[in-house]
Amino acid sequence: MATKRSFDAELAAVEELRGASPEAAEPALIKALTHRNNLLVAMAAAMTVHHQLSKLTPNLVAAFPRFLEDGTKTDPQCWAKNAIAKALASFEYQDPEVFLAGMRHIQLEASWGPPVDSAGTLRGTCALALVQCRDLNNHRLLGYLIPLMADKEVSVRVNAARAIEQVGTDSAALLLRLRGELGSDDAEVLGSCYSGVLGLEGASAIPWVAKFMGEEDDDAAEAAMAIALTHTPEAVTLLQARFGRAHDPWFRAALLSAIALTRQEEATEWLIELIAKEEHDAKDAHEALCRSAPSNATLERLKTLGRPCRSN
Repeated sequence: MATKRSFDAELAAVEELRGASPEAAEPALIKALTHRNNLLVAMAAAMTVHHQLSKLTPNLVAAFPRFLEDGTKTDPQCWAKNAIAKALASFEYQDPEVFLAGMRHIQLEASWGPPVDSAGTLRGTCALALVQCRDLNNHRLLGYLIPLMADKEVSVRVNAARAIEQVGTDSAALLLRLRGELGSDDAEVLGSCYSGVLGLEGASAIPWVAKFMGEEDDDAAEAAMAIALTHTPEAVTLLQARFGRAHDPWFRAALLSAIALTRQEEATEWLIELIAKEEHDAKDAHEALCRSAPSNATLERLKTLGRPCRSN
């Protein structure tokens, strides 16, 4: 009991550093980062970011490998490793070795069923951080990131796709196109590939992404959302045309949400017309428009139709 009270006091002492000056917090954080407890180290790492103490980067780097070894005992749930990796990413740490170690780390922990890998967040965080390492050329970067596109965890594959997009080269765009063409993955992963290609190639890639809206399923909805987020007139035209051919009520609602998210004046006018006519899709159009952060002018027009957004 006394040991628990002592540890609780240490945690509280680190939390209290939030209100201290960076200069006052620094010595205590240096000491906390050497602690064996993963929760305390995680809190200390987060506090270095709070105080922007990038000078403690060497201390963060030194702490990281302690929690890689026998991680299920030294760092259950990867609390310390996650916090350290996020701090190093925030400080734009340039040595790739820490991030590469994090990308390779798998930590199987006991659960009610089969063992669960708790290191997915770590691998994804490190993949995104690796892109910041300026000494790595684009070829090496992509070589390190590609294996994560086959990771067992969906969140890791999503972050790997986002990291590949951030590489920002023609090769990166082609890799994302290839993954999109292969299909057979979680819709969120494929959506990240569609968005990545659009982010790298711009509106010229809209016809390519539109190919994946043939079915009325989750993959098609992800493609629609990716196109919508280009915020272009071309997106509005294409999504309206696809809506005209759609039959599944769920997919029609998804397309209306995408059209609203284009935030184009033409899209807003079209949705308001649907609402005003009280047609079959009016309710879904209204909800889509209200969820799209509409302008004050749009909110007022909805009020005049007697269909205000609930939060207004």
